[in-house]
Amino acid sequence: MTENDDYTPPKVWTWNKPSGGAFASINRPIAGPTHEKELPVGRHPLQLYSLGTPNGVKVTIMLEELLAAGHRGAEYDAWLIRIGEGEQFGSGFVEVNPNSKIPALMDRSGPEPIRVFESGAILMYLAEKFGAFLPAEQPARAEALSWLFWQMGSAPFVGGGFGHFYAYAPVKIEYAIDRYAMETKRQLDVLDRRLAEAEYVAGSEYTIADMAIFPWYGGMVKGWNYDAAEFLSVHEYKNILRWADQLYARPAVKRGRMVNRTYGDPATQLHERHDASDFETKTQDRLAAE
Repeated sequence: MTENDDYTPPKVWTWNKPSGGAFASINRPIAGPTHEKELPVGRHPLQLYSLGTPNGVKVTIMLEELLAAGHRGAEYDAWLIRIGEGEQFGSGFVEVNPNSKIPALMDRSGPEPIRVFESGAILMYLAEKFGAFLPAEQPARAEALSWLFWQMGSAPFVGGGFGHFYAYAPVKIEYAIDRYAMETKRQLDVLDRRLAEAEYVAGSEYTIADMAIFPWYGGMVKGWNYDAAEFLSVHEYKNILRWADQLYARPAVKRGRMVNRTYGDPATQLHERHDASDFETKTQDRLAAE
């Protein structure tokens, strides 16, 4: 890491010093496991290995929405993967997701287990498995998938770009923060304009596109992500605020935000979820009181 304006990249980059920042201890330029560790398996067909980040929350919202809609086959075990401690590099997790990123899902309901990784792929897989939250007919299906992939392609600029340089980098670099703040605000404007003409992102129907976008952009305007609401003037995005409040009023969304959550109010943290009753009995505040 250098703060010099005259830094010139070498002809060949080599990994010879820590990258610095909040995730320096786990960032590395190679893939594969760092240690042997099997993943736990619970009693439900769906086994989720995740953490309550925006990408993880997408999937737990979807699972809770499926259960709320009466899809009993969507019962699931959610196991906590502490990425700050490098648990995503255990051999069992790498078998489920060779990219070592949360969330990762194993579906053990059929003759052979099916692994699904990448949050957008998991949302699509569950939507198609249960026939829910993704329109079957065109053009509504194309609209929902277009917005889903818009989020998947855009969020790295928000998280890995803006979030990293604004909140996590060891030094504040004006150029990097300005560059990614501009792009984040452009994306917020794209979404705000869309929600000025539609109740939900894909139109009149609540879909996996909303579930994917809400934890990132809804979290931004609600002040949950990077403590950057004032910096980004999120009050300007009236339509996103309306939509975010509408989604957050859904009980399944509230439950989904609690699963695998390890920060904030202990009453909102359910580190692992294995039964619907866990929301009433196993949040961190209740476990601490026992």
